[in-house]
Amino acid sequence: MSFSVTEVAEGKIIRVELHGKLSKEAYEMFVPLTEERIKQFGKVRMLVVLRDFHGWDAGALWEDIKFDLKHFNHIERLAIVGESKWEKGMAVFCRAFTTAKIKYFDISQLEEAEKWIAEGL
Repeated sequence: MSFSVTEVAEGKIIRVELHGKLSKEAYEMFVPLTEERIKQFGKVRMLVVLRDFHGWDAGALWEDIKFDLKHFNHIERLAIVGESKWEKGMAVFCRAFTTAKIKYFDISQLEEAEKWIAEGL
């Protein structure tokens, strides 16, 4: 698995790129940064880019559920960019765990996703 987190728009947008299977260790890197930006701005936007993505291991899934419940109202927009139909289904599934505007983009639409996530900032 490879995992990277970068900040855009002075930290108001958190860009997460995932390759392979998401691990609990990746969450331990991602959550503190995200929580710091939520404290700073109140709400953040997330752009999640999935390439050759194989889901979560059990520890990461639990961390994801805890994060979603804790930050239900803190994510303003969520763009999921992926390569498969099941990743598109994740965008629908995520709606139950957040008040964010959520939109799925095919990997070929990455530039469009970047524009949408930054819209109105």
